[in-house]
Amino acid sequence: MGITIDCTEIGARYGEVRERIVAAARRAGRDPETIRLVAVAKTFDLATVRAAVAAGARDIGENYVQEAATKIEALAAEMPGRGATPLRWHFIGHLQRNKASRAARLFELIHSVDNLRLAEHLDRAAELCGKILGVLIEVNVSNEPTKGGITESSALDLLTALAPLEHLRVEGMMTVPPPTLHPEASRPYFRSLATLRNDLASRGFDLPHLSMGMTDDYEVAIEEGATIVRVGRAIFGPRAARAKRTGKES
Repeated sequence: MGITIDCTEIGARYGEVRERIVAAARRAGRDPETIRLVAVAKTFDLATVRAAVAAGARDIGENYVQEAATKIEALAAEMPGRGATPLRWHFIGHLQRNKASRAARLFELIHSVDNLRLAEHLDRAAELCGKILGVLIEVNVSNEPTKGGITESSALDLLTALAPLEHLRVEGMMTVPPPTLHPEASRPYFRSLATLRNDLASRGFDLPHLSMGMTDDYEVAIEEGATIVRVGRAIFGPRAARAKRTGKES
């Protein structure tokens, strides 16, 4: 299942990304420990994910529910005694409502909630699982018609609508800027999301996390306040054609 790469390279790549996160955080006067690195493993096989975990990865991101389920179940069987360092699984792709029940069982954090109906499905599924499910609101700060996510002006209304859902915990927001060859071009979009979060916080919404920044621009995102960065290619290398950038990749 999936792509395998030379696992001996993963530890070095993961370490380099961690070092660059630390440097970016220090440039911004931030504590590097407040930034979570999600290793995006979609299309890579179980052996590759094992190598990332051995290198220190504890947050794993996936875009496809079925593919993720195979890896999650296998690693759970292999690592029953993880104790204080469990793996945290993040769903970062577009989530269809008919897969919400399974996603609620498998993942700790859903990064891509952008409508009330999906949230209601997740809330019911989380209740059946006996858990409180963490979610992020996806915001389309660039207003690109091909991307998911709500508009900035809709964020307050959606957060207000989600407030009664007792089995969801809205932990923050996520965005993906337009593709660019220059990381600095992403900065205004990251800044916009941080500004929106701060405005909503002033209205009483506790939104500690900003999920923004991928392989090409995660350092800029950290400088603008990202608490979660989603990095795949810099850790695992190139993906197969199936994984061409769709708006939530890494």
